[in-house]
Amino acid sequence: MEVDALLQEISDYCRQTGLAESTFGRLAVNDGKFVNRLRDGGRITTGTLQQVRSFIATHPEPRGRRSRSFIVDKAQSGAVPVPRIDAGSFSSVGRPLPLVPATPEIPDVTETKSRNFRFYDNRQKYLLFVNTCSEKWVVAQRVAMELSNLHPRPPAIRVFDAGVGDGTVLTRVMRAMHNRFTHMPLYVVSKEISLEDVRLTLDKLPDRFFEHPSTVFVITNMYYKEAPWLVPQSVSAATSLTWHELSLSGSTSHDFEQQITALQPFLAENWRASMSKTSGNPVYERPTVLVIYRDDHKFLLDPIIPRRGGTRADYDLVIASQPYRLRAPVEFKAEKVIAPLARALGPGGRLLGIHSHGGDPGLEILQGIWPGENPFKHDRHQLLKAVKRSLAGFSRHLNFNAYADARSIFRYDMHTLPSEISESIGTSTLLAAWNDAVYVGQIEDARLEEVISDRRYLDATREVLQRHGGLWFYDESYVISRHRE
Repeated sequence: MEVDALLQEISDYCRQTGLAESTFGRLAVNDGKFVNRLRDGGRITTGTLQQVRSFIATHPEPRGRRSRSFIVDKAQSGAVPVPRIDAGSFSSVGRPLPLVPATPEIPDVTETKSRNFRFYDNRQKYLLFVNTCSEKWVVAQRVAMELSNLHPRPPAIRVFDAGVGDGTVLTRVMRAMHNRFTHMPLYVVSKEISLEDVRLTLDKLPDRFFEHPSTVFVITNMYYKEAPWLVPQSVSAATSLTWHELSLSGSTSHDFEQQITALQPFLAENWRASMSKTSGNPVYERPTVLVIYRDDHKFLLDPIIPRRGGTRADYDLVIASQPYRLRAPVEFKAEKVIAPLARALGPGGRLLGIHSHGGDPGLEILQGIWPGENPFKHDRHQLLKAVKRSLAGFSRHLNFNAYADARSIFRYDMHTLPSEISESIGTSTLLAAWNDAVYVGQIEDARLEEVISDRRYLDATREVLQRHGGLWFYDESYVISRHRE
Protein backbone atom coordinates (compact mmCIF):
# COMPACT_ATOMS: atom_id res chain seq x y z
CA MET A 1 0.00 0.00 0.00
CA GLU A 2 2.93 2.34 0.69
CA VAL A 3 4.26 1.72 -2.83
CA ASP A 4 0.82 2.34 -4.36
CA ALA A 5 0.53 5.63 -2.50
CA LEU A 6 4.02 6.63 -3.59
CA LEU A 7 3.28 5.86 -7.25
CA GLN A 8 0.21 8.08 -7.06
CA GLU A 9 2.27 10.92 -5.54
CA ILE A 10 4.92 10.61 -8.25
CA SER A 11 2.29 10.51 -11.00
CA ASP A 12 0.54 13.63 -9.68
CA TYR A 13 3.86 15.43 -9.28
CA CYS A 14 5.03 14.61 -12.81
CA ARG A 15 1.66 15.60 -14.26
CA GLN A 16 1.74 18.98 -12.54
CA THR A 17 5.33 19.77 -13.44
CA GLY A 18 5.44 18.28 -16.92
CA LEU A 19 8.40 16.16 -15.88
CA ALA A 20 8.94 12.75 -17.46
CA GLU A 21 8.90 9.90 -14.96
CA SER A 22 12.29 8.69 -16.17
CA THR A 23 13.74 12.15 -15.52
CA PHE A 24 12.09 12.23 -12.09
CA GLY A 25 13.79 8.94 -11.23
CA ARG A 26 17.19 10.25 -12.28
CA LEU A 27 16.83 13.45 -10.30
CA ALA A 28 15.29 11.94 -7.18
CA VAL A 29 17.24 8.69 -6.75
CA ASN A 30 19.68 8.65 -9.70
CA ASP A 31 17.74 5.85 -11.44
CA GLY A 32 15.81 6.55 -14.64
CA LYS A 33 14.00 3.20 -14.40
CA PHE A 34 12.93 3.72 -10.79
CA VAL A 35 9.22 4.35 -11.46
CA ASN A 36 8.94 1.50 -13.95
CA ARG A 37 10.53 -0.88 -11.46
CA LEU A 38 7.93 0.09 -8.86
CA ARG A 39 5.09 -0.55 -11.32
CA ASP A 40 6.53 -3.95 -12.15
CA GLY A 41 6.29 -4.94 -8.49
CA GLY A 42 9.75 -3.85 -7.32
CA ARG A 43 10.37 -3.24 -3.65
CA ILE A 44 11.52 -0.03 -2.02
CA THR A 45 13.48 0.61 1.15
CA THR A 46 12.45 3.09 3.81
CA GLY A 47 15.47 5.23 3.00
CA THR A 48 14.55 5.45 -0.70
CA LEU A 49 10.95 6.26 0.18
CA GLN A 50 12.08 9.15 2.35
CA GLN A 51 14.49 10.32 -0.35
CA VAL A 52 11.73 10.45 -2.98
CA ARG A 53 9.26 12.28 -0.77
CA SER A 54 11.97 14.68 0.35
CA PHE A 55 12.71 15.52 -3.28
CA ILE A 56 9.03 16.20 -3.98
CA ALA A 57 8.72 18.35 -0.86
CA THR A 58 11.85 20.40 -1.50
CA HIS A 59 11.36 20.94 -5.23
CA PRO A 60 7.78 22.11 -5.71
CA GLU A 61 6.89 23.37 -9.13
CA PRO A 62 3.74 25.40 -9.89
CA ARG A 63 1.17 23.85 -12.22
CA GLY A 64 1.62 24.93 -15.82
CA ARG A 65 5.33 25.71 -15.53
CA ARG A 66 6.93 25.04 -18.91
CA SER A 67 10.54 24.64 -17.83
CA ARG A 68 11.80 21.39 -16.38
CA SER A 69 14.53 23.23 -14.48
CA PHE A 70 14.99 22.31 -10.87
CA ILE A 71 16.98 23.80 -8.05
CA VAL A 72 19.11 20.96 -6.79
CA ASP A 73 20.42 21.68 -3.33
CA LYS A 74 23.44 19.55 -2.51
CA ALA A 75 24.57 21.89 0.28
CA GLN A 76 22.45 20.85 3.27
CA SER A 77 23.94 23.56 5.46
CA GLY A 78 22.68 26.27 3.18
CA ALA A 79 26.04 28.05 3.38
CA VAL A 80 26.82 27.41 -0.28
CA PRO A 81 24.79 29.18 -2.96
CA VAL A 82 22.52 26.77 -4.77
CA PRO A 83 22.99 26.75 -8.55
CA ARG A 84 20.08 26.29 -10.93
CA ILE A 85 20.65 23.11 -12.91
CA ASP A 86 18.59 21.91 -15.84
CA ALA A 87 17.23 18.36 -15.68
CA GLY A 88 19.50 17.40 -18.56
CA SER A 89 22.60 18.56 -16.70
CA PHE A 90 23.22 15.27 -14.95
CA SER A 91 25.20 12.42 -16.43
CA SER A 92 23.96 8.83 -16.26
CA VAL A 93 25.95 8.30 -13.06
CA GLY A 94 24.51 11.33 -11.32
CA ARG A 95 27.51 13.73 -11.54
CA PRO A 96 26.66 17.28 -12.58
CA LEU A 97 27.81 18.22 -16.07
CA PRO A 98 28.85 21.74 -17.06
CA LEU A 99 25.96 24.08 -16.42
CA VAL A 100 23.90 25.25 -19.35
CA PRO A 101 21.05 27.74 -19.27
CA ALA A 102 17.68 26.15 -18.64
CA THR A 103 15.66 26.22 -21.84
CA PRO A 104 11.88 26.06 -21.82
CA GLU A 105 10.43 22.94 -23.40
CA ILE A 106 6.95 21.56 -23.88
CA PRO A 107 6.15 18.68 -21.51
CA ASP A 108 6.06 15.23 -23.05
CA VAL A 109 2.29 14.83 -22.97
CA THR A 110 2.34 11.27 -24.23
CA GLU A 111 4.62 10.07 -21.46
CA THR A 112 3.14 12.03 -18.58
CA LYS A 113 -0.47 11.24 -19.43
CA SER A 114 -0.03 7.56 -20.20
CA ARG A 115 2.60 6.81 -17.55
CA ASN A 116 5.53 6.11 -19.84
CA PHE A 117 3.73 4.52 -22.77
CA ARG A 118 4.71 0.86 -22.70
CA PHE A 119 5.66 -1.50 -25.51
CA TYR A 120 2.47 -3.56 -25.31
CA ASP A 121 0.21 -0.50 -25.47
CA ASN A 122 1.71 0.68 -28.76
CA ARG A 123 -0.57 -0.52 -31.54
CA GLN A 124 1.84 0.41 -34.32
CA LYS A 125 4.69 -1.65 -32.87
CA TYR A 126 2.39 -4.59 -32.18
CA LEU A 127 0.77 -4.70 -35.61
CA LEU A 128 4.08 -4.30 -37.43
CA PHE A 129 5.54 -7.15 -35.39
CA VAL A 130 2.55 -9.43 -35.99
CA ASN A 131 2.60 -8.85 -39.73
CA THR A 132 6.35 -9.18 -40.27
CA CYS A 133 7.07 -12.25 -38.09
CA SER A 134 5.87 -15.84 -38.05
CA GLU A 135 5.47 -15.98 -34.25
CA LYS A 136 1.68 -16.38 -34.28
CA TRP A 137 1.86 -19.30 -36.72
CA VAL A 138 4.63 -21.05 -34.83
CA VAL A 139 2.97 -20.57 -31.43
CA ALA A 140 -0.27 -22.02 -32.81
CA GLN A 141 1.66 -25.07 -34.03
CA ARG A 142 3.21 -25.47 -30.56
CA VAL A 143 -0.23 -25.27 -28.93
CA ALA A 144 -1.60 -27.84 -31.40
CA MET A 145 1.05 -30.29 -30.17
CA GLU A 146 -0.74 -30.40 -26.81
CA LEU A 147 -4.06 -31.51 -28.30
CA SER A 148 -2.97 -35.15 -28.39
CA ASN A 149 -2.47 -35.01 -24.61
CA LEU A 150 -5.97 -33.74 -23.81
CA HIS A 151 -8.57 -35.96 -22.18
CA PRO A 152 -11.80 -33.94 -22.52
CA ARG A 153 -14.86 -34.81 -20.48
CA PRO A 154 -18.52 -34.23 -21.40
CA PRO A 155 -20.21 -32.02 -22.24
CA ALA A 156 -17.45 -30.12 -24.11
CA ILE A 157 -13.78 -29.44 -24.69
CA ARG A 158 -12.99 -26.40 -22.57
CA VAL A 159 -10.27 -23.91 -23.63
CA PHE A 160 -9.08 -20.65 -22.07
CA ASP A 161 -6.82 -18.16 -23.89
CA ALA A 162 -5.12 -15.82 -21.39
CA GLY A 163 -4.60 -12.92 -23.79
CA VAL A 164 -6.10 -13.53 -27.20
CA GLY A 165 -4.44 -10.57 -28.93
CA ASP A 166 -5.59 -10.27 -32.53
CA GLY A 167 -7.02 -13.80 -32.45
CA THR A 168 -4.55 -15.36 -34.89
CA VAL A 169 -3.24 -18.00 -32.49
CA LEU A 170 -6.62 -18.94 -31.05
CA THR A 171 -8.45 -19.28 -34.38
CA ARG A 172 -5.61 -21.43 -35.75
CA VAL A 173 -5.87 -23.61 -32.65
CA MET A 174 -9.64 -23.84 -33.09
CA ARG A 175 -9.08 -25.14 -36.64
CA ALA A 176 -6.69 -27.77 -35.30
CA MET A 177 -9.23 -28.72 -32.64
CA HIS A 178 -11.95 -29.13 -35.24
CA ASN A 179 -9.64 -31.41 -37.18
CA ARG A 180 -9.01 -33.59 -34.11
CA PHE A 181 -12.36 -33.32 -32.28
CA THR A 182 -14.67 -32.84 -35.24
CA HIS A 183 -17.97 -33.66 -33.55
CA MET A 184 -17.32 -32.55 -29.97
CA PRO A 185 -18.84 -29.30 -28.62
CA LEU A 186 -16.23 -26.62 -28.04
CA TYR A 187 -16.30 -24.06 -25.20
CA VAL A 188 -13.73 -21.28 -25.67
CA VAL A 189 -13.15 -18.40 -23.24
CA SER A 190 -10.69 -15.65 -24.13
CA LYS A 191 -9.38 -12.64 -22.23
CA GLU A 192 -8.52 -9.33 -23.90
CA ILE A 193 -8.72 -5.75 -22.68
CA SER A 194 -7.83 -4.02 -25.96
CA LEU A 195 -10.89 -2.98 -27.94
CA GLU A 196 -8.97 -3.11 -31.24
CA ASP A 197 -7.78 -6.66 -30.54
CA VAL A 198 -11.32 -7.73 -29.69
CA ARG A 199 -12.49 -6.39 -33.05
CA LEU A 200 -9.69 -8.20 -34.89
CA THR A 201 -10.51 -11.44 -33.08
CA LEU A 202 -14.23 -11.25 -33.82
CA ASP A 203 -13.45 -10.66 -37.51
CA LYS A 204 -11.87 -14.13 -37.62
CA LEU A 205 -14.81 -15.99 -36.04
CA PRO A 206 -17.52 -16.33 -38.72
CA ASP A 207 -15.84 -19.26 -40.49
CA ARG A 208 -15.27 -20.99 -37.11
CA PHE A 209 -19.00 -21.01 -36.41
CA PHE A 210 -19.67 -22.28 -39.92
CA GLU A 211 -17.15 -25.15 -39.81
CA HIS A 212 -17.70 -26.10 -36.15
CA PRO A 213 -21.31 -25.14 -35.36
CA SER A 214 -21.29 -26.63 -31.85
CA THR A 215 -19.07 -23.81 -30.56
CA VAL A 216 -19.62 -21.43 -27.66
CA PHE A 217 -17.21 -18.49 -27.81
CA VAL A 218 -16.78 -16.13 -24.86
CA ILE A 219 -14.58 -13.05 -24.62
CA THR A 220 -14.09 -10.88 -21.52
CA ASN A 221 -11.94 -8.01 -20.30
CA MET A 222 -11.58 -9.23 -16.69
CA TYR A 223 -8.33 -9.84 -14.78
CA TYR A 224 -6.46 -13.14 -14.77
CA LYS A 225 -7.88 -14.01 -11.35
CA GLU A 226 -11.44 -13.36 -12.61
CA ALA A 227 -11.60 -14.20 -16.31
CA PRO A 228 -11.52 -18.04 -16.15
CA TRP A 229 -14.61 -17.99 -13.91
CA LEU A 230 -16.25 -14.92 -15.54
CA VAL A 231 -16.90 -13.50 -12.08
CA PRO A 232 -15.49 -10.15 -10.82
CA GLN A 233 -14.04 -10.40 -7.34
CA SER A 234 -15.05 -7.00 -6.01
CA VAL A 235 -18.67 -6.26 -5.13
CA SER A 236 -18.68 -2.96 -7.02
CA ALA A 237 -17.38 -4.60 -10.20
CA ALA A 238 -19.85 -7.47 -9.89
CA THR A 239 -22.79 -5.08 -9.67
CA SER A 240 -21.65 -3.25 -12.81
CA LEU A 241 -21.00 -6.42 -14.85
CA THR A 242 -22.25 -6.27 -18.43
CA TRP A 243 -23.29 -9.69 -19.75
CA HIS A 244 -24.36 -9.95 -23.40
CA GLU A 245 -25.35 -13.02 -25.43
CA LEU A 246 -25.44 -13.14 -29.22
CA SER A 247 -27.40 -16.07 -30.65
CA LEU A 248 -26.40 -16.24 -34.31
CA SER A 249 -29.12 -16.93 -36.83
CA GLY A 250 -28.62 -18.22 -40.37
CA SER A 251 -26.25 -20.88 -41.66
CA THR A 252 -23.50 -19.14 -43.67
CA SER A 253 -20.31 -17.33 -42.76
CA HIS A 254 -21.78 -14.21 -44.34
CA ASP A 255 -24.82 -14.37 -42.04
CA PHE A 256 -22.58 -14.71 -39.01
CA GLU A 257 -20.24 -11.95 -40.14
CA GLN A 258 -23.09 -9.46 -40.49
CA GLN A 259 -24.34 -10.13 -36.96
CA ILE A 260 -20.88 -10.09 -35.37
CA THR A 261 -20.00 -6.84 -37.15
CA ALA A 262 -23.19 -5.32 -35.75
CA LEU A 263 -21.63 -5.66 -32.28
CA GLN A 264 -19.37 -2.64 -32.89
CA PRO A 265 -21.56 -0.10 -31.01
CA PHE A 266 -21.82 -2.51 -28.06
CA LEU A 267 -18.04 -2.94 -27.96
CA ALA A 268 -17.38 0.78 -28.21
CA GLU A 269 -19.73 1.42 -25.30
CA ASN A 270 -18.64 -1.37 -22.97
CA TRP A 271 -15.03 -2.32 -23.84
CA ARG A 272 -13.46 0.74 -22.31
CA ALA A 273 -10.18 0.79 -20.44
CA SER A 274 -8.38 3.32 -18.30
CA MET A 275 -4.96 3.52 -16.69
CA SER A 276 -4.58 2.19 -13.17
CA LYS A 277 -3.61 4.94 -10.73
CA THR A 278 -1.32 2.56 -8.87
CA SER A 279 0.23 0.27 -11.50
CA GLY A 280 -0.12 2.31 -14.69
CA ASN A 281 -1.49 -0.76 -16.48
CA PRO A 282 -4.71 -0.69 -18.51
CA VAL A 283 -7.74 -1.82 -16.49
CA TYR A 284 -11.38 -2.20 -17.43
CA GLU A 285 -13.84 0.54 -16.57
CA ARG A 286 -16.67 -2.00 -16.54
CA PRO A 287 -16.31 -5.80 -16.50
CA THR A 288 -17.88 -7.20 -19.64
CA VAL A 289 -18.67 -10.68 -20.95
CA LEU A 290 -19.71 -11.41 -24.53
CA VAL A 291 -21.10 -14.88 -25.31
CA ILE A 292 -21.62 -16.02 -28.92
CA TYR A 293 -23.14 -19.27 -30.23
CA ARG A 294 -25.37 -20.50 -33.05
CA ASP A 295 -29.10 -20.38 -32.39
CA ASP A 296 -29.77 -23.59 -34.35
CA HIS A 297 -27.46 -25.43 -31.89
CA LYS A 298 -28.71 -23.77 -28.72
CA PHE A 299 -30.54 -26.88 -27.54
CA LEU A 300 -27.39 -28.99 -27.84
CA LEU A 301 -25.20 -26.26 -26.29
CA ASP A 302 -27.48 -25.44 -23.36
CA PRO A 303 -25.30 -27.29 -20.78
CA ILE A 304 -22.25 -25.43 -22.11
CA ILE A 305 -23.50 -21.86 -22.46
CA PRO A 306 -22.22 -19.99 -19.37
CA ARG A 307 -24.69 -18.41 -16.97
CA ARG A 308 -24.09 -15.18 -15.17
CA GLY A 309 -22.76 -15.91 -11.69
CA GLY A 310 -22.78 -19.68 -12.18
CA THR A 311 -19.76 -20.47 -14.36
CA ARG A 312 -17.11 -23.08 -13.62
CA ALA A 313 -13.57 -23.18 -14.98
CA ASP A 314 -12.15 -26.75 -15.19
CA TYR A 315 -10.38 -26.13 -18.50
CA ASP A 316 -8.84 -28.87 -20.58
CA LEU A 317 -6.38 -26.42 -22.14
CA VAL A 318 -5.11 -23.02 -21.01
CA ILE A 319 -3.01 -20.98 -23.47
CA ALA A 320 -0.70 -18.44 -21.79
CA SER A 321 1.40 -16.96 -24.59
CA GLN A 322 3.41 -13.89 -23.53
CA PRO A 323 1.00 -13.07 -20.67
CA TYR A 324 3.43 -11.01 -18.57
CA ARG A 325 6.12 -8.39 -18.84
CA LEU A 326 9.61 -9.90 -19.17
CA ARG A 327 11.21 -7.61 -16.60
CA ALA A 328 8.49 -8.12 -13.99
CA PRO A 329 9.63 -9.88 -10.79
CA VAL A 330 9.30 -13.64 -11.03
CA GLU A 331 7.07 -13.65 -7.95
CA PHE A 332 4.68 -11.25 -9.70
CA LYS A 333 4.51 -13.46 -12.82
CA ALA A 334 3.84 -16.52 -10.70
CA GLU A 335 1.34 -15.11 -8.20
CA LYS A 336 -0.65 -12.72 -10.40
CA VAL A 337 -0.71 -14.58 -13.71
CA ILE A 338 0.27 -18.25 -13.85
CA ALA A 339 -0.96 -19.44 -10.44
CA PRO A 340 -4.60 -18.31 -11.01
CA LEU A 341 -4.57 -19.93 -14.44
CA ALA A 342 -3.22 -23.20 -12.99
CA ARG A 343 -6.07 -23.22 -10.47
CA ALA A 344 -8.52 -23.02 -13.38
CA LEU A 345 -7.40 -26.36 -14.84
CA GLY A 346 -9.79 -29.29 -14.74
CA PRO A 347 -8.70 -32.89 -14.11
CA GLY A 348 -6.23 -33.84 -16.84
CA GLY A 349 -6.06 -30.22 -18.01
CA ARG A 350 -2.88 -28.66 -19.39
CA LEU A 351 -1.56 -25.09 -19.19
CA LEU A 352 0.92 -24.19 -21.92
CA GLY A 353 3.04 -21.15 -21.09
CA ILE A 354 5.19 -19.38 -23.67
CA HIS A 355 7.53 -16.42 -23.32
CA SER A 356 10.57 -14.96 -25.08
CA HIS A 357 13.87 -16.71 -24.46
CA GLY A 358 16.62 -14.54 -25.96
CA GLY A 359 20.00 -15.74 -27.19
CA ASP A 360 19.09 -14.82 -30.78
CA PRO A 361 19.98 -12.19 -33.42
CA GLY A 362 17.18 -9.98 -32.08
CA LEU A 363 19.02 -9.68 -28.76
CA GLU A 364 22.26 -8.95 -30.62
CA ILE A 365 20.60 -5.91 -32.18
CA LEU A 366 19.64 -4.59 -28.75
CA GLN A 367 23.09 -5.23 -27.33
CA GLY A 368 24.61 -3.36 -30.26
CA ILE A 369 22.90 -0.25 -28.88
CA TRP A 370 22.74 -1.08 -25.18
CA PRO A 371 25.75 -3.29 -24.32
CA GLY A 372 24.85 -5.91 -21.74
CA GLU A 373 21.10 -5.51 -22.33
CA ASN A 374 19.18 -8.65 -21.33
CA PRO A 375 15.44 -8.32 -20.69
CA PHE A 376 15.03 -12.10 -20.39
CA LYS A 377 15.44 -12.16 -16.62
CA HIS A 378 13.75 -15.44 -15.70
CA ASP A 379 13.70 -18.74 -17.54
CA ARG A 380 11.01 -21.41 -17.33
CA HIS A 381 12.79 -23.26 -14.51
CA GLN A 382 12.79 -20.21 -12.22
CA LEU A 383 9.20 -19.40 -13.08
CA LEU A 384 7.90 -22.90 -12.36
CA LYS A 385 9.65 -22.92 -8.98
CA ALA A 386 7.98 -19.61 -8.13
CA VAL A 387 4.58 -20.95 -9.25
CA LYS A 388 4.99 -23.96 -6.96
CA ARG A 389 5.71 -21.68 -4.02
CA SER A 390 2.73 -19.47 -4.84
CA LEU A 391 0.28 -22.38 -5.15
CA ALA A 392 1.51 -23.95 -1.89
CA GLY A 393 -0.66 -27.00 -1.08
CA PHE A 394 -2.59 -26.87 -4.34
CA SER A 395 0.62 -27.72 -6.22
CA ARG A 396 0.31 -31.36 -5.15
CA HIS A 397 -2.47 -31.72 -7.73
CA LEU A 398 -0.17 -30.57 -10.54
CA ASN A 399 2.82 -31.65 -12.61
CA PHE A 400 5.36 -29.00 -13.60
CA ASN A 401 7.08 -29.81 -16.89
CA ALA A 402 10.01 -27.65 -18.04
CA TYR A 403 11.17 -30.20 -20.64
CA ALA A 404 14.56 -30.27 -22.34
CA ASP A 405 15.64 -27.34 -24.50
CA ALA A 406 15.10 -29.36 -27.67
CA ARG A 407 11.37 -29.53 -26.95
CA SER A 408 10.87 -26.34 -24.98
CA ILE A 409 12.69 -23.79 -27.15
CA PHE A 410 11.45 -23.01 -30.64
CA ARG A 411 12.27 -20.44 -33.29
CA TYR A 412 10.29 -18.04 -35.42
CA ASP A 413 11.55 -15.73 -38.17
CA MET A 414 11.04 -12.32 -39.60
CA HIS A 415 9.56 -12.53 -43.10
CA THR A 416 12.11 -11.40 -45.71
CA LEU A 417 12.76 -12.19 -49.35
CA PRO A 418 16.17 -13.66 -50.20
CA SER A 419 16.99 -10.55 -52.22
CA GLU A 420 16.28 -8.22 -49.28
CA ILE A 421 19.31 -9.31 -47.23
CA SER A 422 22.27 -8.14 -49.26
CA GLU A 423 25.05 -5.58 -49.11
CA SER A 424 22.42 -2.89 -49.45
CA ILE A 425 19.38 -3.48 -47.23
CA GLY A 426 16.38 -1.22 -47.71
CA THR A 427 15.44 1.19 -44.97
CA SER A 428 11.95 -0.28 -44.67
CA THR A 429 13.44 -3.74 -43.96
CA LEU A 430 15.82 -2.27 -41.38
CA LEU A 431 13.00 -0.39 -39.66
CA ALA A 432 10.84 -3.52 -39.54
CA ALA A 433 13.71 -5.56 -38.08
CA TRP A 434 14.49 -2.88 -35.51
CA ASN A 435 10.82 -2.68 -34.51
CA ASP A 436 10.62 -6.45 -34.08
CA ALA A 437 13.78 -6.52 -31.95
CA VAL A 438 12.66 -3.75 -29.59
CA TYR A 439 9.14 -5.20 -29.39
CA VAL A 440 10.37 -8.66 -28.40
CA GLY A 441 12.88 -7.08 -26.00
CA GLN A 442 10.11 -4.89 -24.57
CA ILE A 443 12.10 -1.65 -24.74
CA GLU A 444 10.12 1.32 -23.46
CA ASP A 445 9.51 4.34 -25.67
CA ALA A 446 11.42 6.60 -23.28
CA ARG A 447 14.60 4.62 -23.92
CA LEU A 448 14.01 4.48 -27.66
CA GLU A 449 13.81 8.26 -27.88
CA GLU A 450 17.39 8.47 -26.69
CA VAL A 451 18.84 6.43 -29.59
CA ILE A 452 16.74 7.16 -32.68
CA SER A 453 18.10 10.66 -33.14
CA ASP A 454 20.91 9.25 -35.29
CA ARG A 455 21.37 6.28 -37.62
CA ARG A 456 23.38 4.18 -35.18
CA TYR A 457 20.43 1.87 -34.50
CA LEU A 458 19.99 1.22 -38.23
CA ASP A 459 23.68 0.43 -38.59
CA ALA A 460 23.50 -2.06 -35.71
CA THR A 461 20.44 -3.69 -37.27
CA ARG A 462 22.07 -3.92 -40.70
CA GLU A 463 25.20 -5.50 -39.28
CA VAL A 464 23.22 -8.26 -37.53
CA LEU A 465 21.01 -8.99 -40.55
CA GLN A 466 24.01 -9.27 -42.87
CA ARG A 467 25.96 -11.43 -40.43
CA HIS A 468 23.14 -13.96 -39.98
CA GLY A 469 21.45 -13.62 -43.35
CA GLY A 470 18.13 -12.78 -41.67
CA LEU A 471 16.48 -12.25 -38.31
CA TRP A 472 14.90 -14.74 -35.95
CA PHE A 473 13.89 -15.06 -32.32
CA TYR A 474 13.53 -17.84 -29.76
CA ASP A 475 10.57 -18.54 -27.46
CA GLU A 476 10.52 -21.11 -24.69
CA SER A 477 7.56 -23.11 -23.45
CA TYR A 478 6.57 -25.03 -20.34
CA VAL A 479 3.55 -27.08 -19.30
CA ILE A 480 1.64 -27.32 -16.02
CA SER A 481 -0.76 -30.25 -16.03
CA ARG A 482 -3.33 -31.34 -13.48
CA HIS A 483 -3.63 -34.95 -12.36
CA ARG A 484 -6.47 -36.93 -13.84
CA GLU A 485 -9.12 -38.12 -11.41
